[in-house]
Amino acid sequence: MNSKKRLARPFVKWAGGKSQLLEIIRKEYPSKIKKYCEPFVGGGAVLFDVIGKFQPEEILINDINKELINTYSQIKNNCEFLISRLSEIQSAYKNCSPEGNKNLFYKNRERYNELKLRSDDSENLEKAALFIFLNKTSFNGLYRVNSKGLFNVPFNNAKNPLLCDEENLRACSKFLQNVQMTVGDYSQCKNFIDENTFVYIDPPYRPLTSTAAFTSYSEKGFSDKEQTELAGFIEVLSAKGAKILASNSDPKNADASDNFFDELYSNFEIKRISASRMINSNAKKRGSISEILILNYTNERGGY
Repeated sequence: MNSKKRLARPFVKWAGGKSQLLEIIRKEYPSKIKKYCEPFVGGGAVLFDVIGKFQPEEILINDINKELINTYSQIKNNCEFLISRLSEIQSAYKNCSPEGNKNLFYKNRERYNELKLRSDDSENLEKAALFIFLNKTSFNGLYRVNSKGLFNVPFNNAKNPLLCDEENLRACSKFLQNVQMTVGDYSQCKNFIDENTFVYIDPPYRPLTSTAAFTSYSEKGFSDKEQTELAGFIEVLSAKGAKILASNSDPKNADASDNFFDELYSNFEIKRISASRMINSNAKKRGSISEILILNYTNERGGY
């Protein structure tokens, strides 16, 4: 296969990642996308899919997770150096005993947290390599931090994880060359977005039950208050003429009378789709559930 045509895919496993739902989501894409924005980029499944299919002229991705955006940036700008560092870590992991791998994981987790707290730009490449390593070797590939912002997900006892997927990292790097990246609250994307922009919004999902908020991607949570504020932001973008597609959980999975999103997005179209629950401590509970897609545009194919 010609490397220029090789498709990129997410380089990390991400809670709420959309790889499993791409066939459904892409049916809702506009017929043309010249300008694209993702205020909560996460693992980037939709991002890479949109770039591969439409090659937008302008792209902005954002996430509140500084270390995630740093990793995107290192893949974009320092891919070969990142591959070299990951290859070293992969070799060390491969040559260790199971107990040695466990020790290596916790040693690298401690090092990552040291770098995270120090926040020295000269260490961003090493931090990105450790970010990918921890993603591949931590429980369910979760990214969770405590109140101090320290990564605290335990080891997953992986025997032979692919820590350095060279071909995909190079494909991601090529896809990211035209991508602007910012770190922070989603609202800072507002000035980039105009009537020519397609915006995909995939925020932290509303928990279906009081005990379901299993992960925290940053030191801050995302409660109903934040969900309501996001809906207001979407209203603002819609008024600017942008095409909006958003994802979230469906409260009706747990309570058929829960109309939280139906009322919040009463001015938009809501589609319920079938999805797989991939992040659960009990594998038997990773079954099919309903999720919602929220759109401010409709036609026969779901685009414009």
